[in-house]
Amino acid sequence: MKFESVPQADVPRGREGKHKQIVEVLLRDLSQLQENSALKVPLSALPDTKENVRAALSRATRQRGIDIATTSDSEFLYVWRIEAAIEI
Repeated sequence: MKFESVPQADVPRGREGKHKQIVEVLLRDLSQLQENSALKVPLSALPDTKENVRAALSRATRQRGIDIATTSDSEFLYVWRIEAAIEI
């Protein structure tokens, strides 16, 4: 064989990218966020561009079935949960 083989149990699962730590912090804070509130994250606290962090957060929340919205200005990234509308 041209390539080495390894047991499947040794194959890493999931994405352990460079944004993992900030995404975990944002998810934890989102879980504690009061209704009708948003996280206000200084862009200077992000380890990468707001676009890259936003993309990583979007992937993580989609995998967990959490609906969020984001926006930003020149200094902050705002993140909040979208509550499902109740149909009557």
